[in-house]
Amino acid sequence: MEAAGSNRRNARLPPEVNRAVYVRNLPFNISSEEMFDIFGKYGALRQVRIGNTKETRGTAYVVYEDIYDAKNAVDHLSGFNVANRYLICLYYNPQRMNKRQQNDLAKKQQEIKDLQERYGVDGQSDKL
Repeated sequence: MEAAGSNRRNARLPPEVNRAVYVRNLPFNISSEEMFDIFGKYGALRQVRIGNTKETRGTAYVVYEDIYDAKNAVDHLSGFNVANRYLICLYYNPQRMNKRQQNDLAKKQQEIKDLQERYGVDGQSDKL
């Protein structure tokens, strides 16, 4: 049994693999306990964070103690059916998340600029 574990540890992983897994298409009413049951089968979990805002509902981050357990979970749980929804499991990618945040920020800034132009406000506080 030890030899199989050491072979697994020597295997090269693709660069995108990490311990944090981003999960989409979750049922909105899934509980933390259900998440631990589903994802805990593939290894020790450090953390599970389920989205609870309008924008993050149906998503979660699952962080494993071991990178190989995270890879095993992504390999086995992508497309897994939970309450008639097929899970989408991806490795957490900070560059992709930062790009999304920058796009959201640019949209918000444009909305503010449009509102300022519509209502004749320059965005600077008036001094009395």
